[in-house]
Amino acid sequence: MNRPAPGAPESALTAPTPARADERALAALQHEHGGALFRFLLGLTYGDRQRAEDLAQETLLRAWQHPEALDSAHESMRPWLFTVARRLAIDARRARHARPKEVSDLALECAATPTDPIDRSVAGLDVRTALKQLSPGHRTVLLHVYFRGLSVQETAEVLGVPAGTVKSRTYYALRALKQALRDYGVTA
Repeated sequence: MNRPAPGAPESALTAPTPARADERALAALQHEHGGALFRFLLGLTYGDRQRAEDLAQETLLRAWQHPEALDSAHESMRPWLFTVARRLAIDARRARHARPKEVSDLALECAATPTDPIDRSVAGLDVRTALKQLSPGHRTVLLHVYFRGLSVQETAEVLGVPAGTVKSRTYYALRALKQALRDYGVTA
C-alpha cells in the first residue's frame, strides 16, 4: 500500500476522480446531434448499422469523458463530434484490417484437400497397367475420349466408326478398367 510522505494529508492516498460531463448536457448533446452523428457514421461504415451505433456510442462516451470540449466557446459541438467519430471509425477499420481474417469451419470444410504427388504418381501407374489389360479397341476409345479430350463425334470421325459404337466401347471399356483397377486394390 502506498503511504503518504510524513506530514502529507490523508487525501494524498486517493487518486483524483476524472471530471465527467453533466448528464443533462450530454443528453441534450445526444438529442441535438445524435441523429446527424449516426447518419454520418452510417456512411463511414458502408451502411453497417450495428457498427455505426457502436461508434456513435463511443463518440458520446468521449464527450462525457472530456467535459472541457462541451464547455468550449464554439457555436456547435457537431464539428468536434464528427471529428472524434471519424477518427474512431478510422481506428476501428485499421484494427479490423490489422488482424488476420477469421476462418469459419465451413470455409475449412470447403477447402481442397492437399494431394500427395506420390499417391497421384502411383495411381497413374496403376491406371497405365490396367489400360494395358484392355482390348486395343477399348483402349483406343478411352485414349481419345478421356486423355485427348475429344468428343464422341470427333472420336467416331478419327476412328471411322459410328458414334454409337464409340459410346458402347467407352461404356464397356470403363467397366473393364474399373474391374482391372479393383484387381490392383484401387477403389474408385
